[in-house]
Amino acid sequence: MVILTGQVPTRLIGNDAFQEVDIVGITRPCTKHNYLVSKVDDLGRVLKEAFHLARSGRPGPVLVDIPKDVTQAETSYEPSGELLLRSYNPTYEPNQRQLSKALTLLQESKRPMILSGGGVLLSGASEELRAFARRLRVPVASTLMGLGAFPGSDGLWLGMIGMHGTFRANQASGNCDLLIAAGVRFDDRVTGKVEEFAPSAKIVHIDIDPTSIRKNIAVEVPIVGDCRITFARLNKLTEEMGITVAPDERLPWLAIIAEWKASKPLRYEQSETIKPQFVVERLYHLTGGEAIVTTEVGQNQMWAAQYYCFDRPNSFITSGGLGCMGFGLPAAIGAQIAHPERLVVDIAGDGSIQMNIQELAAAVQYGLPVKVAILNNRYLGMVRQWQELFYDRCYSCTNMEHAPDFVKLAEAYGALGLRASRPEEVDEVIKRALEFNGPVLMDFMVEREECVYPMVPAGRPITEMLLV
Repeated sequence: MVILTGQVPTRLIGNDAFQEVDIVGITRPCTKHNYLVSKVDDLGRVLKEAFHLARSGRPGPVLVDIPKDVTQAETSYEPSGELLLRSYNPTYEPNQRQLSKALTLLQESKRPMILSGGGVLLSGASEELRAFARRLRVPVASTLMGLGAFPGSDGLWLGMIGMHGTFRANQASGNCDLLIAAGVRFDDRVTGKVEEFAPSAKIVHIDIDPTSIRKNIAVEVPIVGDCRITFARLNKLTEEMGITVAPDERLPWLAIIAEWKASKPLRYEQSETIKPQFVVERLYHLTGGEAIVTTEVGQNQMWAAQYYCFDRPNSFITSGGLGCMGFGLPAAIGAQIAHPERLVVDIAGDGSIQMNIQELAAAVQYGLPVKVAILNNRYLGMVRQWQELFYDRCYSCTNMEHAPDFVKLAEAYGALGLRASRPEEVDEVIKRALEFNGPVLMDFMVEREECVYPMVPAGRPITEMLLV
């Protein structure tokens, strides 16, 4: 993302002029790079550099701050040639010797697994990952940001890993003897207690950002490179070296995983009140799994990740590690503009949706048929869950009983508002929303104190999960 910000005239910078903010200084910790353009003749070069930096290597935001007098000035633009930045040269091609080491470990392994992260999606490596995993019969788990890179309906799919990961994915990480991690940061929500993460495994870490490797987890084979290029090279090497897997070679490991899946599946018990997991399951079924799903943050985010089966890359858009409440609706609007032919659904919570619900006006104004599914439990659900489980139900500042009537609010914006209060009404509401050619806000009145399970308590290994 490239952000263009307006600045006071250059002659007033540093004088505390009206609306002057040191946006370059403020954003330095959270941008990949930023610029203050003081001369209009530099603007063309700076913009070209900004887009190059934002899109290459590990993608990231670049900010360009433009003073008012620069925006009003004129210049002659002359297209420049090849862009060369001496201090910025991302490594795309992996080291051949490191690839050979990784394949040697894989040949020696009895219980391998792959952990796929957001970097796999960003590099467009989904096809290469799928080919590699299927050829060598390696089960695949994913971080929250990596969902969709490997099909959720595939037999080798383990599910999401981490604090709210599936039992089989978390147990596989604790029992594997080789972990191939691609495009992941090994953040705390994935690893749990770092000292006990994948304790029996040798780890291969593939990432285009060398600072991410060995940052949190010690690894046996570091591979700096683009994930797509790296998996393509690995696939080519396996063919050249004739590396295959006998039909029965993975059976013992896959049988253990199958037993974990059968004995401890994701589950919930439906009652006379709508369960939020049921809403997500019905959304998946009635959309045929073809929607682009965005989420807010909290329980809605985790239930979406757990119960909507993502078979296609770039179909799940969520804010990840920063946990930005209010993210889902603007993200859905952006996704709908980018893909007008696709169905876009924002799975939201009643607290988070109110952070940016005013953007419903933009959806109505531009005729964007985004569908918003609010899992309305009248709580800030994830905070309430922590208060229940770890603070003896000492509920503080999480009750949302006085939230607005979302159906009336949708109508006030000019959108369609629908509500389901009983399980038997869920399908009808979803079908009506999908048939309507415009923005829809669906208000599902769900079980108030439903918790997201599995859950790994903070500071514990991810193999130690609360299941009920």
